[in-house]
Amino acid sequence: MRPPVVFANAPAAAIEPLQTQLRGHWRQATRAVMVLLSLHGLPAAQIADLLGYDPGTVRRWIERFNRLGVAGLADRPSPGRPRRGGRRLTDRITALLTRPGPWTIARLWRLLNRPALSRRTLYRRVRLVAIWRRPKLIAKGDPDRWRVLADITARLRALPRGAVVWATDETHVNWLPHVRASWTLRPHRPEVPTPGKNRQVTVFGALEMTTGRWVYRLGRRCAADFLLLLDQVIAAYPAAPRIVVICDNDSIHHAKSVTAYLAEHPQLELLYGARYSPHDNPVERIWAALKAFIANTAVTWPGRRRQIHAYFRARSPDQLLTAAAPWTSPWLPAGYKRNFWNAA
Repeated sequence: MRPPVVFANAPAAAIEPLQTQLRGHWRQATRAVMVLLSLHGLPAAQIADLLGYDPGTVRRWIERFNRLGVAGLADRPSPGRPRRGGRRLTDRITALLTRPGPWTIARLWRLLNRPALSRRTLYRRVRLVAIWRRPKLIAKGDPDRWRVLADITARLRALPRGAVVWATDETHVNWLPHVRASWTLRPHRPEVPTPGKNRQVTVFGALEMTTGRWVYRLGRRCAADFLLLLDQVIAAYPAAPRIVVICDNDSIHHAKSVTAYLAEHPQLELLYGARYSPHDNPVERIWAALKAFIANTAVTWPGRRRQIHAYFRARSPDQLLTAAAPWTSPWLPAGYKRNFWNAA
C-alpha cells in the first residue's frame, strides 16, 4: 500500500538548483503560485516563508495581479544600457558593405566616423551581418549570350544519330607553384620555394560530353597546337558521321589555318560559345581540379609536366565526366546523353 503521507526528502545540494529555477527560468510560474496561495487564504508573510521570498515582494506581485490580471505577472521590458554605437550602427555597416571595396575593421571604423567603441566591439557588430570571404571574379558577359546558346542547342538537336559532341579549352600551367589555402599545423605556416624563374606550358584538352573520353596535349598557345588537338579528336571517333567541337572565342580558334583545316575535314564542325562566358564550358572544371592537384608543390620543370600527365592518367572517363559535370552546361539540350550517344 502507498503510505498515507509522503514528504520530500533531498539534501540541501539538490534543493538549491530548484530554488534557483524558481527565481530564474520558472519565476513567472512562481508568481502564479503566490497568487494561488493568496486565493486560498494564506497571508503574504506565510507565502514568502514557503517560497523563500521577502513578504514585500509577494505583496507587490499580488497587487499587480489584482490590477493587471495574469499579464501583470510577466516581466516588464528592461531596456538596460544602450548599445554602443547607437541603434542604427548595424544598418550603417550594411549600407557600407553593399559597396565594393577592401573592407577591413579599421576601414569601416574610419568611414563610420570613428564611433566610440573598441575594434573588438565593432567586429562583433560586423559579424552580425557579414562574414570574411574572398570576392569572386566574374566575366562581364556577352549581351548576345542567350541567342548564341539557343543557336548551339538548335544545331546540336539537328545532329544525326552517332554524332559526337566535344568541349575543348586550354589553360596555362606555370612552374611557379599555384598556392591555395589548406589545413596546416599551428603555429607553422608552410613555405613553398619558388623556382626563381618561371616557365609556362599550355594544356589543350577536349572532353566528349557523353562518354567522358578525354584527349589532351601540351604545347604553346598557337593555332598549330590547336590543330594537333583536333587531329586527336578526329582519331578518337574516325567513323562518326559528325564531330562537333565547341570552344570559346580565342583568337587561335579563328585563325586562317583553322578555317582551312575545317574545309579539309567536312565531318568536323566548330561551334563558338558566348564571349566572356567561361562558366559555360565544362572543361573549365577539369582545369580547376588539375590546378588543385598540383597546388602547393614545388618540383622541377620536368616534374611539373609529369604531374600533368599523372593527373590525367589516374582519372577514368567517368571521373572526368563527373568533374566536368557537362549536364550543367547550357550548351547541351535536354536529353543530350540519350540523343547523342555513340554506338561505337
